[in-house]
Amino acid sequence: MDRTKLAEHIQELYQVSPDHPFAKHPTFEAYRHQRNRKWFALVMDIPREKLGLEGDGMIDVVNVKCDPLLIGALRNQPGIYPAYHMNKTAWLSVALDGSVADEQVKSLIEISFDATGR
Repeated sequence: MDRTKLAEHIQELYQVSPDHPFAKHPTFEAYRHQRNRKWFALVMDIPREKLGLEGDGMIDVVNVKCDPLLIGALRNQPGIYPAYHMNKTAWLSVALDGSVADEQVKSLIEISFDATGR
């Protein structure tokens, strides 16, 4: 799944469009609950090295909140990393480069939406 497909999925399922919370990073997109304004997803393009990946260039990721009991097992899967620039005990960074199946990305978005909706 790429960031465009993810945006379409979130819009269709939750009727939420992204905002751009960081003037310094205009490509970063935050998806928030309409009621409480909490983020449930943050899409970013970050240097590959920030995730410990080889090679130059950038990679699109989405940060999602997850049950801390699931995080360890999920991090062992290709394309799922400790959260970039967020609490690593409660958040994950998921690569949007096709290394994680679309259905799993959708499932993680749903988990994050539920976890942040309180």
